[in-house]
Amino acid sequence: MNRRELITLMGGAAFWPFAAVAQTAKVYRIGTLTPGLPIVAQAGPGAILFDALAKRGYVLGQNLVLESRGAAGKIDLVPQMMQELKAANVDVVVTISYPAAAAAKASGVTTVLASGSGDPVKTGLVESLARPGGTVTGIADDASMLSTKRLSLLTALSPKLRRIAMLWNMEDLGMSLRYQASAQAAEGVGITVQPLGVREPDDFNAAFAAMTRDPPDAILMVSDSLTLLNRKRVIDYAAEHRLPAIYEADSIVRDGGLMSYGADLQESFDRAAAMVDHIFKGAKPADLPVEQPTRYQFVINLKTAKSIGLEIPPTLTALADEVIE
Repeated sequence: MNRRELITLMGGAAFWPFAAVAQTAKVYRIGTLTPGLPIVAQAGPGAILFDALAKRGYVLGQNLVLESRGAAGKIDLVPQMMQELKAANVDVVVTISYPAAAAAKASGVTTVLASGSGDPVKTGLVESLARPGGTVTGIADDASMLSTKRLSLLTALSPKLRRIAMLWNMEDLGMSLRYQASAQAAEGVGITVQPLGVREPDDFNAAFAAMTRDPPDAILMVSDSLTLLNRKRVIDYAAEHRLPAIYEADSIVRDGGLMSYGADLQESFDRAAAMVDHIFKGAKPADLPVEQPTRYQFVINLKTAKSIGLEIPPTLTALADEVIE
């Protein structure tokens, strides 16, 4: 064997272990499921999630594959879409909403709740926050605490608040429980609740008619795919009737809603990514406690306030994390 052949042989032997590692490197498959529009990696919550995963070493197109499903408001399609994700052999599914979480749990696929699931204990998604005990874990907020805070912000704006209309999707168990928590919080401070449950877009007409017949002092809208898809109608009704309204997502305030108070999506989806990382590394969701957000955003739209003749007290403006002018 001449010198050139020996060097070639040695070089190939040195390269082979690295080539073998590259060929056998794990490629992870992540699914996302929502009853609204599919999550995309380039914008919104998806950008937060996949940026956070990239910082942890999981990069789309390299060692991470995304399977994204969204029912565009047709909640009855969610279980079918979850089965598609299961057939695609995803390692974990990240969900938004209770219907998506319930479908994921029923499928047996490891699940991380990112937002909108409601109380996971009361809905039966997990056995307890500390020990979920099954295939589901994630991030879930405290509806009672949030409801009390939202009502306090409304009363700071309108001290004479005595009657509040509450809009929520009756077909979503998680949001129905959130409505109940909100109603109990209101009744606890002497505020009468006007319950306006909806199941489909046409039901908003009946809700608006009920408020016109018996006007409330304010509106609280519980966010899910149905109410979010119809948010512009609620925003327009509140503006036309000069009613203060509070929402759960700051995106609604950017669309013209008056104010919102809710979990910081940056934190929620970053922590969801951390849980996905733990699961990719072998952790079981049963052993990963369900976490609660620690950061909440209060956003006010001063332009909307001015348009309906409301003067925001300086003390309330000072509390805001963001003021839209």
